[in-house]
Amino acid sequence: MRTQVGIIGAGPAGLVLAHLLHRDGIDSIVIENRSRDYVIGRVRAGVLEQSTVDLLVETGLGERLRREGMRHSGIHLCFGRRRRRIDFDDLTPGRAITIYGQNELVTDLIGARIATGGPLHFNVADVRIANFDSAPHIALRIDENQHEIACDFIAGCDGSHGISRASIPAGAVRTFEREYPFAWLGILAEAAPSCDEIVYALHARGFALFSMRSPSITRLYLQCSPDEDLERWPDHRIWDELIARLESSDGWRPRRGKILQKGITGMRSLVAEPMRCARLFLAGDAAHIVPPTGAKGLNLAVADVRILARALAAYYREGREDLLERYSEDCLRRVWNVQRFSWWMTSMLHRAPDATEFDYRRQLAELDYFTSSRAAMTSLAENYTGWKSAVNEPEST
Repeated sequence: MRTQVGIIGAGPAGLVLAHLLHRDGIDSIVIENRSRDYVIGRVRAGVLEQSTVDLLVETGLGERLRREGMRHSGIHLCFGRRRRRIDFDDLTPGRAITIYGQNELVTDLIGARIATGGPLHFNVADVRIANFDSAPHIALRIDENQHEIACDFIAGCDGSHGISRASIPAGAVRTFEREYPFAWLGILAEAAPSCDEIVYALHARGFALFSMRSPSITRLYLQCSPDEDLERWPDHRIWDELIARLESSDGWRPRRGKILQKGITGMRSLVAEPMRCARLFLAGDAAHIVPPTGAKGLNLAVADVRILARALAAYYREGREDLLERYSEDCLRRVWNVQRFSWWMTSMLHRAPDATEFDYRRQLAELDYFTSSRAAMTSLAENYTGWKSAVNEPEST
């Protein structure tokens, strides 16, 4: 097989990239080692920044998103049993977040890819990449048959444990990593949301988060130990703990319901520099991981491939290589800013295992400040909604 861009991974990063390239008349082949049902069924992030929503709408992927996505013009911070609202409409006019599950977005992206007739292969095996310094190719097995894809460029969109970053020669890429001493116990519950916006809570017993996936499904999280045993958390204990940490003095509490899924999510930060090795480009989780507190993982992946698609379009249309040369630099400016914000949100809202009462009181004071100062609330709103600034958005030339 021959194509211009070989894309490894059919998650949001790979599929959005394929869609953007198709709109610019650039051929690509997308391969994925999981099944289509698995890719669609996995429950992941569901908070979309304003710039992500705008891109999806502008490129023809927004019909169902606009109809079914839940636009939120603020979030709540709960501490000391008080809920305080960060008003995006007031602080960052025209910018908001939209709740739209990653599985829903992937469903839309797969449908769009199939509609174009572009090659999309699931359940591939034995994937190997080579020669990405000169004549890249991808070896793989499809339905027990060996194949090879020759291409001009390879986009590694296959996540933190994929083959793309692992295939780069030792020493060519440096990784910066941080493990956090806590995790999230997350549940998906059959319960109508009891609040129409996300609620972040800091409690003496740890962090908690109330969110939603649809008008009938809620998503909630509890801070726990990374080695937590789920067997110690029957449904009634999970709900009791969620209510204890989230309940506020105004009488609000999350609505109980049947728990459909539960699991433990570890928390870490990782950045690979550079995000390119010759004609292999890393995007999304293959290049960076952020703790989920700031809801940035999916949005960061979309930002990467937006920059990569623009660089590839300039290469094929005008023979320009300067944007490809700048790809890593342009992406990393945003990546490190997002790492900073995600680390800050995580540190402000979680209780470390070795934290003292002094640390807890300091966190409460910080939350009190950030919900009392308009300048501080504006900073939070800008970062949370994906504010366009010199740091976040590279120049278009």
